[in-house]
Amino acid sequence: MRKNSVTKNLLALILTFTFIFPSVTAAQTATKAKSPALKATETITAAQLKDYLYFVASDEMEGRDTPSRGLDLTAKFIGTMLSRWGFKPMGEDGTYFQKIALNLRHTDPQKTQLEIGGWKLTYGRDFFANSVKTTVTASPLVFAGNGWLIKSKNLDALKNLDVKGKTVVIYSNSDYPEGVTREDLFSGKHGRSMVDWMDPLSYARHKEAAGLIVIAAPEVEENWQNERQRRERGGTSVEKFTQVGISRNQNIPTIIISRDAAENLFQGQNTSLSEIVKLAAANSLLPSFNFNKTAAYTTDFRIDKASTQNVVALWEGSDPTLKNEMVAIGAHYDHVGTNPTAKGDDKIWNGADDDGSGTVAVLAMAEALAKSPVRPKRSVLLVWHAGEEKGLWGSRYFNEFPTVNIKDVIAQLNIDMIGRSRKPNDTNPKNANLSGENEVYIIGSSMMSSKLGEVTKSINKSYLKLDYNYKYDDPKDTNGFFFRSDHFNYAINGIPIAFWFDGVHEDYHGAGDEPQKIDYDKMQKITRTIFLTMWELADLKERPAIDKQLPPELLKR
Repeated sequence: MRKNSVTKNLLALILTFTFIFPSVTAAQTATKAKSPALKATETITAAQLKDYLYFVASDEMEGRDTPSRGLDLTAKFIGTMLSRWGFKPMGEDGTYFQKIALNLRHTDPQKTQLEIGGWKLTYGRDFFANSVKTTVTASPLVFAGNGWLIKSKNLDALKNLDVKGKTVVIYSNSDYPEGVTREDLFSGKHGRSMVDWMDPLSYARHKEAAGLIVIAAPEVEENWQNERQRRERGGTSVEKFTQVGISRNQNIPTIIISRDAAENLFQGQNTSLSEIVKLAAANSLLPSFNFNKTAAYTTDFRIDKASTQNVVALWEGSDPTLKNEMVAIGAHYDHVGTNPTAKGDDKIWNGADDDGSGTVAVLAMAEALAKSPVRPKRSVLLVWHAGEEKGLWGSRYFNEFPTVNIKDVIAQLNIDMIGRSRKPNDTNPKNANLSGENEVYIIGSSMMSSKLGEVTKSINKSYLKLDYNYKYDDPKDTNGFFFRSDHFNYAINGIPIAFWFDGVHEDYHGAGDEPQKIDYDKMQKITRTIFLTMWELADLKERPAIDKQLPPELLKR
């Protein structure tokens, strides 16, 4: 699942359930053990899901970044299986791959320069910079502690500081200030509003600073050589490298400097760098002051061409008329790749739950369709989206440039993280919102279509009776999960959606999200339930009516 963004607003989600089933459908499989839908569903097994996930989330896939070799290998694996099972390719040129051209911005080391107090620094040895184009001359320097604004914690690093046209210097040795968690920012009454909190870059930009300089923390310095090697292979991503919670909105230059460069910067100041480091280590409030030096810098970038792909396939329905309509099943098969600055030996973010679990769930459903001697009436469209972690790239591209008639898609069922569960004795606060062993969050199922909400609820009630938790399907949900996965782009394209999600946990977007931690029995139950929901929708006499309007705040996004 994509990390939240401070620009995302909340969507009101209202659920109502009143439903009478038609005569004989997949919803009645609890009492019709020989129904084709149920027989097909039972071919989805925990062992099968585990086999697939241990491949997709293996170290050899290198975290499936977009774009990357590991992501391409995963796409080829999915395509190979689809071909063996007889799915119709719905990509380009008779393949399963919808190619997406990418323009990748990389900092240009030859054109990026920094001078502090008359000392010229060397790119790659003394500093790195983000990929923006700007020139700043003789900019006054202002030290602003950790740079954060978090009103709920009484943190305001730029309070009473005039930084307009100046360069803000900060020191941070963690993603968030001490005592602040991601949940503090994205939940509660202070959640998700840039009025209530801003990360260092956002706050500096808001205060009209010319730029931001980040002093490398010790753990970052340990990996300085690794990042130099990355630069020599073709650029860097300073947001990933700094590890200080800097946002991706890069319209002012952000520069990270080495400890040696920082020592030079602090020479002649009343406060030394060693004092700042000690205060930070003790979690004490950092001072703010003006430096007696100025900085001049030029940052520039180059554009490299690259590509990635969505994986798209069709299983044709059995009804001569209804097969022209489709139920879409989707998941994102990318994750966030590797992190050379991570603490410890594990530098690969395997993304087993996020969203390896959804990826292989859709794959298992494809296999179940292929093994069934009976087909659902409508066709089933399967899409594995790339670039979800970058900002829902793949689903946006597919909805803007669909390889099918997108208006014939009657509903989209999205699966993003369904593999983890909280054990009864788990007291880890990072798992407080992780769903239980028989529980899963469901989001958006009644937002546009009452019928879709009724079907999802009734199928579950008549089959495995999972604990459907609608906690995040609420107008007051400050996490904004509705906006953070691929179903969002289908919804704004006028397609009713339902989204299954197990909740954020201790290994979310971390090195610990590995396949041995997956609850495969739970994953089997959820996958089977979604499969049966898909079959029921495919066999409905009429497509689910859209009887609710999208809230205005959604249309503005």
